[in-house]
Amino acid sequence: MPDVFTKSQRSEVMSRIRSTGNASTELAMIRVFRAHGITGWRRNKKLRFLVRGSSFLVRPDFLFPERKIALFVDGAFWHGHPTRCRIPKTRRAWWQAKIEGNKARDQRQNRLLRKKGWKVVRIWQHELERKCLSLALRKLRAAGLLA
Repeated sequence: MPDVFTKSQRSEVMSRIRSTGNASTELAMIRVFRAHGITGWRRNKKLRFLVRGSSFLVRPDFLFPERKIALFVDGAFWHGHPTRCRIPKTRRAWWQAKIEGNKARDQRQNRLLRKKGWKVVRIWQHELERKCLSLALRKLRAAGLLA
């Protein structure tokens, strides 16, 4: 069925739709924090850095400002997990470019945060599932969030 809007009208309509984020994943991470007594985190705080005259905005899922730890919970599809990411068969080249762009942005953010003295922790979304939780806990322990 053809679209009832022109390309520019569709673009305008879609631009007004705002993301609700990954609330269920973040809530699962909060449950892990509470179950293990991890405190001091802030959710959805922005970090703005000035680098060579340009302003860079980084939005970790969780921030531990006193410990200077930025924690990201990455979905397998959007962040290109090596074994769990399945590229759709339609518009394959576009999706591959999109996911590669996301991975490149993740690497830039990691470098910038580390350069500014922050510790970066990246947890895959599937690691929050019961059978893989030990992987996430190991990363939290390595970051100094767990004893």
